[in-house]
Amino acid sequence: MNAYKHSIVGIVLFFITATAIADINVGIFPRRKAGQMYTMFKPITEQLSTRLGEKVNLIVPKNFKAFWKDLNSGRFDLVHYNQYHYIKSHKELGYNVILANKEFGDKKVSGMVAVRTDSGINTIEELKGKTVMFGGGKKAMMSYIIPTYLLKQQGLRPGIDYQEKFALNPFAAIIATYDGHADAVGNGEVILSLKRVKQRVDIGKIKILSSSKPVIFLPWAVKKDMNVEKINIIQNFMVDLKNTTEGKKMLKKAMINEFYVVEDKEYDYIRELVEKAIGEKY
Repeated sequence: MNAYKHSIVGIVLFFITATAIADINVGIFPRRKAGQMYTMFKPITEQLSTRLGEKVNLIVPKNFKAFWKDLNSGRFDLVHYNQYHYIKSHKELGYNVILANKEFGDKKVSGMVAVRTDSGINTIEELKGKTVMFGGGKKAMMSYIIPTYLLKQQGLRPGIDYQEKFALNPFAAIIATYDGHADAVGNGEVILSLKRVKQRVDIGKIKILSSSKPVIFLPWAVKKDMNVEKINIIQNFMVDLKNTTEGKKMLKKAMINEFYVVEDKEYDYIRELVEKAIGEKY
């Protein structure tokens, strides 16, 4: 009887373990409030679960510290994050990019350094001795790394030639600069087209001093050990969303135009910018 019981327990444990292994954990970086991001991507992950025939868990950590902890622990099988996050996780953790977003009608986006038109500042060089506001932290691609690159290209060094200030996010950074809490702002150009920004800022009073070459948008990557068949299913499902009525609804909820297939080499320019901006080589 004891042997029988042990056999049953073994079988149960096997199925529990197999189920856990079969689960797909999708990690989404908290680009906006975690609750909002969860609501935005829940329909896509629910449908992906049906397509894969496996349970898909949607995980949106409450902040970037928690996000990086989960990423470094290998918790995510499929992960959505910024360009810097990707090249770092590719080198250090083996994640491989499979898709990117098209947003605001474009597959690429430029970073910028901007000032108020009445600031009296007309060139990047004139920011020497001034304060520059950034959105988020030093891992923010569009609102820190690229603007820092643009400043360095003109010989300005952070903490030496200008002072850095940080707002909670890119939206808060441009508002703070517009309200006079900094001399300039580092951000993505696309922020100037957002409705909520236009409702708060007179865009006509914002002047771009310098813009970057457009860079590829936000990526989706998978763990290095994910099998090719599963990757193909994920890619085909997400790319095809733009072709169906229900898929278009899901994309709209996620505030994305479409997903498209990309390869690692398409992030080489990001690697170049990161190395020149913050000295990290990926």
